[in-house]
Amino acid sequence: MRLDAISDGIFGVAMTFLVLTLVVPTAMEVRDAGDLWHALLKLMPNVVTYFMSFLTLGIFWVAQETQLSEVARTDRDYTWIMLTFLLFVTFVPFSTALLAAYYQSWMAVVEYWFNIFLLGAVNTVAVEYAARARLLSAARRAILLPAVRRRALIAQSLYGMAAALSIFDTRISIAAIVLIQLNYALAPRLLFLHRL
Repeated sequence: MRLDAISDGIFGVAMTFLVLTLVVPTAMEVRDAGDLWHALLKLMPNVVTYFMSFLTLGIFWVAQETQLSEVARTDRDYTWIMLTFLLFVTFVPFSTALLAAYYQSWMAVVEYWFNIFLLGAVNTVAVEYAARARLLSAARRAILLPAVRRRALIAQSLYGMAAALSIFDTRISIAAIVLIQLNYALAPRLLFLHRL
């Protein structure tokens, strides 16, 4: 399917662009090992946001690949919905760079969360449309649609609460987002977390 090809390409480029937020300290900044250590410590917000965004894109790539594997066929409207989803994928490197540069600003955290919200919302719209347009088999529709709705509602609620924590401390908010992502990326079999 051609949609798979463009999707993989855009995700690959976006994930590669993320690394551009990690800038190697210049020789003028680093004279000895102590200077290098301090320069690397200053780079930590960039490293954390890089890791966080790589997880974000990985989670949504897996979700989209799963969805595309379930779709028996596509139509023009479904393709445009998926292209809209990919549009928001291309914004992730910008959201990452903004958050890395202004990680102490609640506005940067909210902008990053909004990017995640748009990815989740459009992904859910795509599944809803695929079900309504009968692009999914009836059996898969009955399983996939409730699962996607539940996951989108829970995930977006958790991300929204994590973003709201930025009112108190943006570092707590960022840590909460990373923990949510680790839950979805690793799907730990802890307590109730595997059901989220």
